[in-house]
Amino acid sequence: QGDLVESGGGLVRPGDSLRLSCAPSGFAVSSRYMTWVRQAPGKGLEWLSGIFSGTTNTHYADSVKGRFTISRDIATNTVYLQMNDLTSEDTGIYFCNAFIGGQFTWGQGLQVTVSS
Repeated sequence: QGDLVESGGGLVRPGDSLRLSCAPSGFAVSSRYMTWVRQAPGKGLEWLSGIFSGTTNTHYADSVKGRFTISRDIATNTVYLQMNDLTSEDTGIYFCNAFIGGQFTWGQGLQVTVSS
């Protein structure tokens, strides 16, 4: 029902860090299950991380566990994905998702390129 606006992507070097932001309108991030999903070049969608609405419990795909951190700021109604120790394998389009009415609402996608 709401629009998910993503920001923070771009071109970075291997080993760098980057923080993506997702600022939805029309609903509170505290009331929904929020996730990050990406699509690498030539590959399908890969679920990365999620944070539940009722608690601060988070979970991650093995490929990013220990490097990526999902969080939310209730005051600014924003969900973040902190990405550390980036490699070329992290290159892709990153989507913010919200679980609303039994379905996922998708952001427009954000390009992240990791290259020397």
